[in-house]
Amino acid sequence: QVQVVESGGGLVQAGGSLRLSCAASGSIVSINFMGWYRQAPGEQRDLVATITSGDSTNYADSVKGRFTISRDTAKNTVYLQMNSLKPDDTAVYYCNVKIRGVLGRRYDSWGQGTQVTVSS
Repeated sequence: QVQVVESGGGLVQAGGSLRLSCAASGSIVSINFMGWYRQAPGEQRDLVATITSGDSTNYADSVKGRFTISRDTAKNTVYLQMNSLKPDDTAVYYCNVKIRGVLGRRYDSWGQGTQVTVSS
């Protein structure tokens, strides 16, 4: 079994910063991929940023230069540092983790989501 728990959301004024965290736990052998997605009301869930086991990163055009994804391998944790936040960044942010577990099992796990609200 694998669990994924996000934290760090909240309410912030435009121009402010927030840092999201996502920790994976359980029967983990290795983590191949960690990513952040977001979903605004009435919208589809969109990619925000991803990072691979080789530390290759990818960002949505709308967040490039403002958001930074990073990971702590020892803690099985991924972070999303969000700076210069805009009202359009308001959404529920979800963490996705692709894990190789014991006995060769593979998990594609999502967190429960954390609300980020940016006021103008």
